[in-house]
Amino acid sequence: MSSDYGDHFLGSEIPQGGSAALFQILPVPYERTVSYGGGTALGPAAIIEASSQLEVWDGRSRPADLGIHTHPAVDCSGGEAEAVARIAAATAAIVNSGGMPVAIGGEHTVTGGVVQGLLDAGLRDFGVVQIDAHADLRDAYQGNPLSHASVMKRVVDLGIPLFQLGIRAYCEEEAAIRRQYGVHSLDADQLVPNNISAFELPADFPQQVFFTLDIDGMDPSIFPSTGTPVPGGLGWYQTLGLFESVASQRTVIGFDLMEFAPIEGFHAYQFAAAQLLYKMMGIVQRLR
Repeated sequence: MSSDYGDHFLGSEIPQGGSAALFQILPVPYERTVSYGGGTALGPAAIIEASSQLEVWDGRSRPADLGIHTHPAVDCSGGEAEAVARIAAATAAIVNSGGMPVAIGGEHTVTGGVVQGLLDAGLRDFGVVQIDAHADLRDAYQGNPLSHASVMKRVVDLGIPLFQLGIRAYCEEEAAIRRQYGVHSLDADQLVPNNISAFELPADFPQQVFFTLDIDGMDPSIFPSTGTPVPGGLGWYQTLGLFESVASQRTVIGFDLMEFAPIEGFHAYQFAAAQLLYKMMGIVQRLR
């Protein structure tokens, strides 16, 4: 990493928080199955480097006061299953130490490893809320069950309830899987034209939630820096509002930001991604 501020989140402003820090940043430069544009393996380092330009005061509070610790990037070499197992092990270690995993990808396959890590740490009664342009519910894509387009199918196969937000690109197979598994959803055609930024989770949705944010869930006018952009996505304040709506109703046990692919010469996007993560930390902090 080229930054003079080291390789940890907000490194220009705060020291590493160590194991006592609540927010445990887990960089995961995993990129194996991207099906259009590439570059997600470069996302974690770009976001962490850009975070050196953030203010500690996020406009409403100081999320860093709860502590931020950035782990070394997960080793994503070797076979796909082996890399996903390493992601799970790193996540489980964070949870077992009392921290909150904040994973930065990498392609969306990473989230499957993070969710498995939550289970490996002994967490059971939790659901997943997903912001995404795509449903990611194919049983396999191009013959690969560990594809980024299959990650949410792996999640529901584990019996974990799922609520999807902002979806606007999915196939008939995925529509059928939604019905089969009882996947809840508010798609982009409901959210965006009506500028909905708050909603009510079903009464029987688990009290603990892991939140996964695929950057392509937001409109490409804000984040063209992703491999599979789809028009008609969520806005900046709308995305944060939806996250806050979830966090105000349930206990967030971790979250991630996936599929960010930096564009050379356009540093505004990695700064925006870093700010988005820090704003999410702020929401968690204020609702604790």
